[in-house]
Amino acid sequence: MLTGKTALLLDMNGTFMFGEDRFGDSEDFSAHYYKIGGKLPQSEINKIVRDAYQYLDVRYTDENYRQNFPSLESAIFEVTGITLDRDEINKIIATFAFHELGYIPKEYAAALYKLRLRFTLAVVIDIWAPKAAWLNEFKRAGISHLFSAFSFSSDHGMVKPSPKPFELVLNQLGIDASNAVVVGDSPRRDLGGAKNAGIDCILVGGAEHPNAMWSISNLLELCHVH
Repeated sequence: MLTGKTALLLDMNGTFMFGEDRFGDSEDFSAHYYKIGGKLPQSEINKIVRDAYQYLDVRYTDENYRQNFPSLESAIFEVTGITLDRDEINKIIATFAFHELGYIPKEYAAALYKLRLRFTLAVVIDIWAPKAAWLNEFKRAGISHLFSAFSFSSDHGMVKPSPKPFELVLNQLGIDASNAVVVGDSPRRDLGGAKNAGIDCILVGGAEHPNAMWSISNLLELCHVH
């Protein structure tokens, strides 16, 4: 199945990170915001975070934004219509990131270690907040050094299923698309982006598609695929 493949290009959410994107109607964003010293009223911070999320969410599936997806800071500016000082903007961004960030379970960190013995690992990740919180979670889980290349969409504004983030990682690794496999949970974003870049794709998490190389239950199962 994986004969001739030397690199795995991994999606993150739903692949080895879970519990992310806590933006439901019941979320109170002010709890973390006040914890880090925010000063806006509760109703206002909740509205700003929720409106910024909606602003980005409707654009995430719009192909017109695949190469130039808005930054979180620009979304905050668009939805507030007011001038906020730098410190408040930073606290709103940090609050958004706190709710966007998931966690990496120990068994998935262990699986990445096992896969790194067989493959070069890279990540192709769509996030809306700046990457600092995710790098900290990678460090906490002890997996930062396992990856030889990174693509975070908030660094460059290119989101899946654009092929460009995948091509960026291939260039960083210096390998051909035929030697790589994308692993992710989204037929639209991961499989679609992989196919656009000429890369095979394995779907995880119960997702299935006829164009996928294979579908497996989770990343842990991939450790037993040869």
